[in-house]
Amino acid sequence: MWKIKRLIKKLVNVKGNGTSMVSLYIPAKEQIGRVGQMLVQELAQAESIKSRQTRQSVLSAITSTKEKLKIYKSIPPNGLVIFCGIIMMDDGKTEKKMTWDFEPFKPINVFTYRCQNKFVTEPLDSLLEDDEKFGFIIVDGNGVLYATLQGNNKEILQRMSVQLPKKHGRGGQSAVRFARLREEKRHNYVRKVAELAAQHFITDNKPNVKGLVIAGSANLKNDLQNSELFDKRLNQIVLASIDVSYGFDNGLNQAITLAGDALANVKFMQEKKIIGRFFEAIALDTGMIVFGVEDTMKALELGALETMMLFENIEVMRYEIKNPVKNEVKIYLLTPAQEEDPKYFKDAETGVDLEVVASEQLADWLCLNYKKYGINIEFITDKSSDGFQFVKGFGGIGGFLRYKLDIEEIAGDAMGNLDDFDPDEDFI
Repeated sequence: MWKIKRLIKKLVNVKGNGTSMVSLYIPAKEQIGRVGQMLVQELAQAESIKSRQTRQSVLSAITSTKEKLKIYKSIPPNGLVIFCGIIMMDDGKTEKKMTWDFEPFKPINVFTYRCQNKFVTEPLDSLLEDDEKFGFIIVDGNGVLYATLQGNNKEILQRMSVQLPKKHGRGGQSAVRFARLREEKRHNYVRKVAELAAQHFITDNKPNVKGLVIAGSANLKNDLQNSELFDKRLNQIVLASIDVSYGFDNGLNQAITLAGDALANVKFMQEKKIIGRFFEAIALDTGMIVFGVEDTMKALELGALETMMLFENIEVMRYEIKNPVKNEVKIYLLTPAQEEDPKYFKDAETGVDLEVVASEQLADWLCLNYKKYGINIEFITDKSSDGFQFVKGFGGIGGFLRYKLDIEEIAGDAMGNLDDFDPDEDFI
């Protein structure tokens, strides 16, 4: 997701020459040969463009897209996205043909082709709206349907029809016997529904969905949820039990609409829970938390950080700056105000300009390198009151420690470079 966000940011900012920027989204079900034929037709139509420069740019972009498509023998399981165009470089004078092709992390459902003066990124934005997967069980007297919902991608796992006896018999048997047979068949039906639910929604002894919604038009949904046959691990993640007027696919569509609020609250509650733990640790003075850019990054470099809480839009840049006189590279974490201060970019003794080896957003660098430090990253938004307090009051970065650490006693810069550490002196 983070890589897609970075790519969208880059694609939105690039400028092209004329209508020579191709955006192509291909769902997995699409035939690669049909897409190739469509591009051939687009090439033929592009020949009629009057402007020579625009015509050549468009033909070049479509041809490159067509050639890139030939690399793939078939469309990947989640579909394929290709961007290609002649874009203007940073100097505003030179142009360069750029191509990006990748399989998205979630399935795309709609075929999209555009050739215009900018890249179309809206379908990628929709993929980022919700990355959590939720399970649905639609159960009534006619059958049961199992499905998952991830963002706007709906997948039917199984449909099973059933014929249960009605409440009234046709005669020929006693009412007591008929009621007993009816209850027995309902019980067996509930058992089967519960067994299939465990098969679909439990993998490696844990739920494979973030939450579960049970919907139906009769008491069967309540019987299922209250039954001892229903797996306890699934019962713990039931978000809502909803009355719907239909079964199967129509019931699923209605359940998705009615469960919207319950699904939206899941990520909000998860964020609230971790911030609550953070504030509780501060109140109890456990010494097992850290906050602020400098202290958190020191703990990270020392291997003491277990979980990092990060505001994804934190305005801190990470600079690697080389001093050509001393031939050393130092790392600075600078806010927008500090970036205007020349002391970080000039040698204090000689006044020589320092060389910026690398610079990028701190959040970008963390998302690409966090695995090297063995930590987890929990993204925090400023949309809730607790999240806003964390962003404004604690700098938008902090976390939980593996062990107690007195940051103030540790010498070093913002990245924990212990240049003044002397093992013989400090441990005698």
